[in-house]
Amino acid sequence: MKIAEAQKVLIADDDAVNREVLGELLKPEYTVLLAKNGVQALERAARHQPDLILLDVMMPDMDGYEVLRRLRADPQLAHISVIFISGLDRPEDEAAGLKMGAADYIVKPFNQTVVMARVALHLQVVRQRRMLERLANIDGLTELANRRRFDEVYGLEWQRARRGKRPLSLALLDIDAFKQYNDRYGHPAGDRALRSVARAAAGAMRRPADLAARYGGEELVLLLPETGALEAGQVVSQLLEAVAALGIAHEASSVAPVLTVSVGGATLEPGSQETQAALFEAADSALYRAKQAGRNRICWHEPGP
Repeated sequence: MKIAEAQKVLIADDDAVNREVLGELLKPEYTVLLAKNGVQALERAARHQPDLILLDVMMPDMDGYEVLRRLRADPQLAHISVIFISGLDRPEDEAAGLKMGAADYIVKPFNQTVVMARVALHLQVVRQRRMLERLANIDGLTELANRRRFDEVYGLEWQRARRGKRPLSLALLDIDAFKQYNDRYGHPAGDRALRSVARAAAGAMRRPADLAARYGGEELVLLLPETGALEAGQVVSQLLEAVAALGIAHEASSVAPVLTVSVGGATLEPGSQETQAALFEAADSALYRAKQAGRNRICWHEPGP
């Protein structure tokens, strides 16, 4: 992957010449976004989520310090690295910017070679940080999101669904007779089977916001934002078919001659007051009913009147 495809730099400066010079300097290597004032900088930061902001300190209406304060106060933007670029060259000005949380401070008139070197350095730090964050959120065996990541995303999506009065569907998936599979074929084979099911689950996720995660043991969880019960049921049905189509022999199963899964699901309907914990418990109860009914099937929670 090219750096320009992966990393974005937002240049916020009220001086058109500075914006143009910095933009032309960085365009060959990075995706460049421009803002001519503080308000525009915040709007574009929220919309495009840049990896780095080159931020002028002295701007009309809203100066760079205020922009940085607002960035750090917003959970969705607080992680963005900021380099101040300013004509204020006193040590106390630089110290003030760094104490506020800026990653660096470059004094105008700037040296282009220095700007490029510092931008490259800070973007390398961003890449390394994101790599570590990704590793911390990935289950090592299945390469799906891990439980920690699921809990984090589930909380955010549940709040978003409640605020926007949009549906949110949740499904728990359990591999049928997995203990017997491990006993019959051995744990290395069990790991391979679990990875195959995990790949099928990941392949069933249709949109970037959909999430498949390993919740624990042989249990996976699917999170489908802005998805009603009918559509979620279709997604899960296709997943059951995909798992059966893998044709993984399971002679120790009383359900089928091949590996199968049971799924329980629930949907937060628009306007519902159901809690985050209650929605998960509803899906878990539906999974229990699917197992009691013979496994290799889907049970979906039907909300009461």
